Amino acid sequence: MITPSLPAVLLTAAALLTSGAASATAADAAKPHGEPVMEAATLRCLGVYWLIDGDDNANAEVDMEVRKAGAGAWRKGPSLFRVERRPKGYLDQGGAQRAPSLVVIPPGGELFAGSAVLLEPDTAYEIRLTLHDPDGGSAERTLKGHTIGEPKAPSDAPVRHVAPGSGGGTGTAADPFKGLKAAQDAARPGDRFLLHAGTYAIGTWTITRNGEPGKPIIWSGAGDGEAIIDGGRPDDKLEGTAIFADKAHDVWFEHLTVRSAFNMLRAHDADRLVLRRCHLHHFICGVVATGNDPARQNGFFISDNLFEGVMPWPVTDEQYRNLPESRAIWVTGSGHEFCYNRVRHTKDGIDVGDGPRCDNTDIHNNEVSECFDDGTEMDGSERNNRCFENRYTNVLVGISFQPIYGGPAYAFRNAVYNMRGEPIKWHNAPDGALAIHNTFVRFGVPAYLATEDSPVHCMTRNNLFVGTSGRAYSLDPKMIRCDFDYDGFAGASGDIFLKWNNVRYATADEARAKAPVYHHVVVVDPATLFASGITAPLNNSTVFDPATIDLRLKAGSAAIDAGEVLPGFNDGFAGKAPDLGAYEFGSSLPVYGIRPDHP
Repeated sequence: MITPSLPAVLLTAAALLTSGAASATAADAAKPHGEPVMEAATLRCLGVYWLIDGDDNANAEVDMEVRKAGAGAWRKGPSLFRVERRPKGYLDQGGAQRAPSLVVIPPGGELFAGSAVLLEPDTAYEIRLTLHDPDGGSAERTLKGHTIGEPKAPSDAPVRHVAPGSGGGTGTAADPFKGLKAAQDAARPGDRFLLHAGTYAIGTWTITRNGEPGKPIIWSGAGDGEAIIDGGRPDDKLEGTAIFADKAHDVWFEHLTVRSAFNMLRAHDADRLVLRRCHLHHFICGVVATGNDPARQNGFFISDNLFEGVMPWPVTDEQYRNLPESRAIWVTGSGHEFCYNRVRHTKDGIDVGDGPRCDNTDIHNNEVSECFDDGTEMDGSERNNRCFENRYTNVLVGISFQPIYGGPAYAFRNAVYNMRGEPIKWHNAPDGALAIHNTFVRFGVPAYLATEDSPVHCMTRNNLFVGTSGRAYSLDPKMIRCDFDYDGFAGASGDIFLKWNNVRYATADEARAKAPVYHHVVVVDPATLFASGITAPLNNSTVFDPATIDLRLKAGSAAIDAGEVLPGFNDGFAGKAPDLGAYEFGSSLPVYGIRPDHP
């Protein structure tokens, strides 16, 4: 049986919970509160939201259709997600009142939001939204959007040369600027500086000159050897910052080596920064930009970098408690792109940050390993943050949603192998987190959730959870208006299959028949699941080479043709229905990490 697309399932559930048996009234009819909004574009996604008045019985829906601009037939996308009304404001991870969202929901109004995903870069699209309500409300709007392309230096950018030194030079190839200060003193928007081999800073390099939109100041290695920005701190006392770029804008860093400081690039309240094809090593935090002024910190593009931290993996419990906060990328704001990076030996891999504006950021096609906490934290997301097509190996937790401030926040098509803890961290009462088409493989129980805080209005669809023994999924907290279904489980054993809202279901058949969730749960044989022959780890401390992790499905597996049709997320499946997990049967692996042939 094919059920409605994933947001529609939650919309229907919300309507049943709020409408009861009362007849429709004028306040039940939905109508637009202004026009829908196209939000900050990324390479492969376009996010939108629409404020709606009325609909007190919560049964209105907003359908999405997508097409390339002027390109004929529309294709169905995911319906917009109804962001739940909150009688009280959200609390942050520390339990303090969080700053309100910049999107203000009017009294009696509703917020619908969602993303068109897996689009083509640098392409114009049209998105058609259709509001319909059984109580009489309806409207249709078409928005125009354009995915971004990868940043390109202006073809007429003046090229200026730099060599190590302490002053002088005119910037020509024959007479380069001597050192960064001399070069920066002469910098103008649109300049491209080629840094020739050598060490340029011992200590902190502070960015004092900014570019302009379309005319960035570019600092790039010249290609004749390592151009090194050296924080100068010893390995056992990593302090300070190598590149200080608070409030900077339109500045690019490319083909550089940055090393030996606590922070590699600090960029609070910055805007339109590019970090690309750099090697960052011997650090605690790579890129940190969490001091987000609501009016700025947009459009970071961080791609094809090698981040090598100093955190051990695995760690003991004592080390976990005492080691410092460490991340390769930790940036809040809007419209950021973190893609094709190789990350290893940090606490977390790549995170968005908790701030008054944290939306429309993409984390994709990264190779992340040896993280003693989370592969990625979506923590602090408002709406339309997306984590997809990443591979995480040797981590504590795969993907964290703690908390989500209404959502939707998406994790889809990720492959996670050898996590020591929870596949998905639904802690600190996340509201509006969606996990779709991911594959998780671990030693022990296939999946569990250990917290007292209740997730609200969260969803799973078409995931694979693979373990070696124990309950398929054991969830400790009360799950509030959550909708989990069409997931597959392999390697479970014992007399309890599922624990949900403190009720235990002995078998998958009993869960399908009696549980409020998992009416279409799938049991999969772990011995015949993956075409590569890979199985779940035999312990949780072995270090696996990420390049050997291939979780594509084997012919004949029960995971094939077992998923739900989710427009926008699994278009073009080849069989009778979509397959479970991160990959369709017969598909190629995505590119994970640094692209070897990309300029």
